[in-house]
Amino acid sequence: MGLNDRTGVDRTHLFFEQDLLEDALFNFAGGSAALFSMRCPGKETPNEDAVAIIPTGVDSGVLAVADGLGGAPAGKQASYLAIQCLVRAVEEAVREGGEIRAGILNGFESANEDVLALALGAATTLTVVEFDGEFVRHYHVGDSIVLLTGQRGKIKMQSIPHSPVGYGVEAGLLDETDAMHHEDRHVISNVIGSADMRIEVGSAIKIAPRDTLLLASDGLSDNLHMPEIVECVRKGSLAAVTTDLARQARERMEWEGEGKPSKPDDLTFAIFRLSP
Repeated sequence: MGLNDRTGVDRTHLFFEQDLLEDALFNFAGGSAALFSMRCPGKETPNEDAVAIIPTGVDSGVLAVADGLGGAPAGKQASYLAIQCLVRAVEEAVREGGEIRAGILNGFESANEDVLALALGAATTLTVVEFDGEFVRHYHVGDSIVLLTGQRGKIKMQSIPHSPVGYGVEAGLLDETDAMHHEDRHVISNVIGSADMRIEVGSAIKIAPRDTLLLASDGLSDNLHMPEIVECVRKGSLAAVTTDLARQARERMEWEGEGKPSKPDDLTFAIFRLSP
């Protein structure tokens, strides 16, 4: 399937341990969603990221990205469990006619219980966006990002990474350039797989037809500055945007010069736009 082809989503699609997921474009929630995932360049172990697209109605649905912590045991298993728990909880809410929001929150909680039950010290991030007509709401645990930008580059919504560095940037103690090179950039303060896990729930934001919404693991945000990401995704076809964003991130991961961020990692993202 090429990115110029579109597959209507009438069922959930989950992607785990992808060496390379590309050319994946779906009609979804009244618009189009493109998914991408790749294993860290040069890494022999599996991709520990996971991504899911979950339809809940004609113009509603859920997108999710999980990033298993590579420094902890069973990262890929943790991200797999997180996505599976989310899917089960959302689909149960749909079957019972309940609120999708309640299903998402139940998914986070059951994911945390299941990852803790592994008793391996496993952990993962989980980032979710709910689409309901013209409105979007994000939910997240960890440092994967959610970004909503207009066609002219105005940021309408941006998640705050659950990390000391992320909070430092939000408080104005660090600028984003310094944060990209901070020695504690890898430290995460909130994860699925923690007894102290907390779920951050964003406000409902209206999305316009020319807006672009992005969910991404930190394989993107650790290698490209936010202005670079915004400039890449704000305009152009989803096919062009997806290809270009993946190319820029991979090139930066393989960068051998100084002065630019470069952190090889698994990379997964989902991009959504409403249909005109």
